[in-house]
Amino acid sequence: MKRQRVLIMGAAGRDFHNFNVYFRGNERYQVVAFTATQIPDIEGRTYPPELAGPGYPEGIPIYPETELSRLIKELRVDQVVFAYSDVSYEYVMGRAAIALAAGADFRLLGPNTMMLNSTKPVIAVCAVRTGCGKSQTTRRVADILRGQGKKVVAVRHPMPYGDLAEQAVQRFATYADLDRYHCTIEEREEYEPHLDRGVIVYAGVDYEAILRQAEKEADVILWDGGNNDLPFYRPNLHIVVADPLRAGHELRYYPGETNLRLADIVVVNKVDSAAEEAVRQVIDNTRRVNPTATILIAASPIFVEDPDAIAGKRVLVIEDGPTLTHGSMSIGAGWVAARRYGAAEIIDPRPYAVGSIKATYAKYPNTGNVLPAMGYGAEQIHELEETVNNAPVDLVIIGTPIDLRRVMRIRHPADRVRYELQVIGRPTLADILQRWLGEGK
Repeated sequence: MKRQRVLIMGAAGRDFHNFNVYFRGNERYQVVAFTATQIPDIEGRTYPPELAGPGYPEGIPIYPETELSRLIKELRVDQVVFAYSDVSYEYVMGRAAIALAAGADFRLLGPNTMMLNSTKPVIAVCAVRTGCGKSQTTRRVADILRGQGKKVVAVRHPMPYGDLAEQAVQRFATYADLDRYHCTIEEREEYEPHLDRGVIVYAGVDYEAILRQAEKEADVILWDGGNNDLPFYRPNLHIVVADPLRAGHELRYYPGETNLRLADIVVVNKVDSAAEEAVRQVIDNTRRVNPTATILIAASPIFVEDPDAIAGKRVLVIEDGPTLTHGSMSIGAGWVAARRYGAAEIIDPRPYAVGSIKATYAKYPNTGNVLPAMGYGAEQIHELEETVNNAPVDLVIIGTPIDLRRVMRIRHPADRVRYELQVIGRPTLADILQRWLGEGK
C-alpha cells in the first residue's frame, strides 16, 4: 500500500506529540514536513532523527507556515494535519481551504488517537482560551492534593524552543534546572510557581517517555495545560477554566470548545472583574453543550507587593505575553492594579519598543497600552529589557507570573502583582478533590 505523505502544521508542541504517538513508526504514513507559526525562530530547524526514529535518518524539516501551499505541491503532500491550539474556527477553516485548494486532505486528530494512558491518576487543568487562569487553578489543585498528603508531579504542556533532542525529557526541581535548560521567560512563568511550592515539573518533547518517568515519583499526575489545548494524557478528572471577559469565545475557538464539552468541572473565573451578563452567558453556554459538568464560580483577586507605590505615578505595565498575543486580551492583572491603586498615567510602551517587541505589536495590534513579556530567547529578552528601560516612567508594574527582575535588569523602580484563584460558594475545588480522593483515586 502506498504510504500517505503527511505535513503537520504546528507550533512546537501538539505537532511533535501527534507525530510521536501516531505517525512515528506507522508504516501507513511518511511525514515529510512540519510547518511552524506563533513562536519565533522555530521554522528553519529540523525535528531530529533521534526523536523521529527509524525511517527518518535525516530528521524532518520545519518550514514557516506561510509556505504551506507551496510545500503541499512540491512535497506531494496527501494529508495536512492541523496540530496547534487557541485559534478561531475561521482561522482553522482558512488553513483548511489552503490545504484543500492545493490538493491535500485536511485532518484533526482526536483524543482516542493522541491521549496516552497513565498507571497513576491524572488530573488535567485546561481552558477554553489562553489566559483564562489555568496556572492559578493548577496551583490551587496542587496545594489541595499536597495538603491531603499526595505526592504531586506536574507535567507541563510543551514549550521546546531550544535543542529538541536535548529537551526530549526535562525534569525541574530547582531554579538551577531552569538555568541548565536555558528556559525562556514563558517557560519560567509556568515552572517557577510550581517549584516555589516544592512540586516537581516535567516537560519536553517526548511525552510518553516523560509520563513513564513522572509516574515513578508521583501519586497523582497533574497535567498543566497550555493555550486551550487538549490534555496529552487521558484524565481521570478534567478541569477546564472559562473566562467571562471573553464571553462567547468558549464556543468559537479550537480546541477550547472540545475541552468545554469534555470537562468534568468548569471553573468560570474572573467574576470579580467581568460583567454579570457575561458570566451568565458563559454559564448558559456551558450548560447547553455540557449539561453534566459541575460549574464553579471563581474570582482572581490580585495581590500587590507595594500598593502605595503606585498612587500618582506614571507607570509602565508588563503583562503575560501569550495572554496578550494569541490570547487576544488587551490588559491583565498589572493594568487592573494600576487603575485600582491610582496610577496617574499608564504609559503606552509602543513608541519605545525595539526589535521583535516592536514586531509583536505590529502582528497583534489589539494589544492595549501594556507591554507583553515576550522572551523566547536571549536576544528577545534583551529587546524586552531595552524597551522597558527606554520608557520615561516612575514605576514598572510587573503583572507576569514570575518576577522579571530575576531575568533582566530593570533600571526603574518596580512593583509586582500576583493573582490566585478564589472559588466562591460551594462546592469548592477542595470539596470536589476530597470527594474524588475518597473514591479511591
